[in-house]
Amino acid sequence: MSVPLYEAKAELFRLLGHPVRIRVLELLQDGPKPVRDLLAAIEVEPTGLSQHLAVLRRSELVTARRDGSTVVYALSGGDVAELLRAARALLSAKLSGRHALLNELLEEETGQR
Repeated sequence: MSVPLYEAKAELFRLLGHPVRIRVLELLQDGPKPVRDLLAAIEVEPTGLSQHLAVLRRSELVTARRDGSTVVYALSGGDVAELLRAARALLSAKLSGRHALLNELLEEETGQR
């Protein structure tokens, strides 16, 4: 039995619902990275990073390949980077709305004095 599309989308967003996973995806936007580079950039224990990478691998958002004894991770495709760009745009719009409201409040407060 197939899962409804809205449930599949909810599962995707649940998988993305951890800051370490988002940070890993952001770092991989610049190209493939070995685990040691990811560890150096993210303050997390190696076992914790390994668990997050496993979740991202199972969800097919990243790929892994061995280069000797090193495991190198990469985004599975451009759609992942596009999703991160869309999230950034949504946050920018949300925060700029707050900034505009804050400016309006400050102007109002200054005008009343």
